[in-house]
Amino acid sequence: MHVQVHKRIIKQNEQYKRWVDKHRKRVVFKEGDLVWIHQRRERFPADRFGKLKPRADGPFKVLQRINGNACKIEMPGEYNVSGTFNVSDLSPYYDDEADSRTNGMMQRVKVQF
Repeated sequence: MHVQVHKRIIKQNEQYKRWVDKHRKRVVFKEGDLVWIHQRRERFPADRFGKLKPRADGPFKVLQRINGNACKIEMPGEYNVSGTFNVSDLSPYYDDEADSRTNGMMQRVKVQF
């Protein structure tokens, strides 16, 4: 009886893993990439949260990939938190994002003063 129950539990766990992996966001950060950090209440001080305050901070540099699920981030000392983050708390930083207020056909012109 216990053997059948054990086999059924293993089968259900494998089925659940396949379903979860199908919807998983696969993001691989390399050393030197810039990322945004999602600020969770558990990791950051309570005074950093408010209705209109940003929910992410950055960009920060990836120092080291620990494994496929965690990265060590270069953090300033003012945060007083560990620099190791799960990849679910990281978002890639894109420097060349188009300005949503301008037309995509317009060229950018740098003005020097």
